[in-house]
Amino acid sequence: MTQRPPLLPQDQRAVLLLLGILLIATNLRAPITGLAPVLSMIQGAFDLSTAAAGLLTTLPLLAFALVSPLAPLLARQSGLERTLFGALVLIAAGVVMRSLGPAWRLYTGTAVIGAGIAVGNVLLPSLLKRDFPTRIAGVTGAYALTMGIAAAVASATVFPLATTFGLGWSGALLAMVVLPLAALVLWWPQLDKHAVAQAAAAAPAGAPIWRHALAWQVTLFMGLNSFVYYVMIGWLPAILASRGYSAAEAGSLHGVMQLASAVPGLLLGPVIPRLKDQKLVALAMSLLVAAALLGLQLLPGLASLWVACFGFGAGACIILALMFMGLRTENPRQAAALSGMAQCVGYLLAAFGPPLIGGLRDLSGGWNAALTVCLVLALAMAILGMLAGRNRRIRSAAAAAQGPA
Repeated sequence: MTQRPPLLPQDQRAVLLLLGILLIATNLRAPITGLAPVLSMIQGAFDLSTAAAGLLTTLPLLAFALVSPLAPLLARQSGLERTLFGALVLIAAGVVMRSLGPAWRLYTGTAVIGAGIAVGNVLLPSLLKRDFPTRIAGVTGAYALTMGIAAAVASATVFPLATTFGLGWSGALLAMVVLPLAALVLWWPQLDKHAVAQAAAAAPAGAPIWRHALAWQVTLFMGLNSFVYYVMIGWLPAILASRGYSAAEAGSLHGVMQLASAVPGLLLGPVIPRLKDQKLVALAMSLLVAAALLGLQLLPGLASLWVACFGFGAGACIILALMFMGLRTENPRQAAALSGMAQCVGYLLAAFGPPLIGGLRDLSGGWNAALTVCLVLALAMAILGMLAGRNRRIRSAAAAAQGPA
C-alpha cells in the first residue's frame, strides 16, 4: 500500500509522535483512578455491597487480561497507529457510557474503558521499541510520568467536581472524556503511517516466550505490583476513612498517591541507562511499597507519608515493568509478545485484588488483614524484581537455534 509523502520534516514528526504518545498516556490510568474518590457515592446511589463496588475496579483489570493477547494481532492487521486510535475511541465511548447510568451502563462502560486501556498498555512498549529503540528508558519514564500526573489530577479533582461544583458523581466522571478526545485530535496525523508494522505482529500460537523463565519473572513482578496497586487505587479512600480521615482528606491523599507514583518517571529515565542492571532498584522500590503498607497499619496518623511512599514505590515498579518489556527483548515483535503476556497474566492476577480484599474486609470487619496480605505480596514482588532486573534478554527462536554465542 502506497503511503502519502510526509507533510512535516522528520524532527517535527518525531516531536508530534512523542506528544501523541504522552497524550495517550494520560488515558491509561486516570479513567480508572478517578473512580475511587466517588466510589462511595456510586455505592450509595445503586445500593451496592462492598464486593459489588469493588467489581468496578476489577472490571478494567479483567478487560486488560482478556484483551491484551488480542492487541498485537489487531496491530498486525491494522497497524500500530490505527489500533491505538481505535483504543482511544473505546476509552471515550466507555467514559460516556459509564457516566450515564443505570447500573448496567456503569459496569459496561467501565469494561469498555478497560478494553481501550488494555490495547494502549500493550502496544506502547512495542511502539517505543520500534520508533525509539535507543531511548526506551527515557521515553518510558516520560510517558509514565505523564500517566501518573493525569491520574493524580483526576483523583484530586473528581470529588470537588462532584460536590463543590455540583456535578455529582456522573458529571465528574463524564468530565474525563476530555482526555481521550484531546488525544484523538493529536494522534490523528499519525494515521498517515498506516502501513502494517511487522514490529507489532503477534507472536505465533505456542510462542517460545511463554516458556522463558525471564518472561514469567517480568510478568509476575508486574502482576503482583498491579494486584497491590489496584487494591490501593480502589480502597485507599475507604481505608483512610476507617482511620478517621474525612472524604475530602481521603480524596486528596488519593491524589497524593497518584502524584507520587508519577515522580519516578523523572528519575528512572535518566538513571536506568547508567546502571548495569535494575536488580537493586526493583528490590528497593518493592521494599518501599512493603514499608508503606506496614506503616498504614502501625502509624496511620502519618498516612500522608505512607501514601507518598507507596505511590513512589509502586509507580517505580510499574515503570520498571514497562521498561523490562523493551530491555528484556530483542526486537519490537518480541516486545509486543512479552507485553501481551505480561498484561494478560499480570492483570488477571490484579483483577482479583479489589474484590478479594473487599471481601476480606467484610469478613474480618477491618482493613488490617487486607493490608497484611498486600504486604506479603510486596515482599514476594521484591524477589521477582531481583530476578527480572538482571541484565538478560529473552532469546528469540532464531538465536536459540544457533546455540550459545
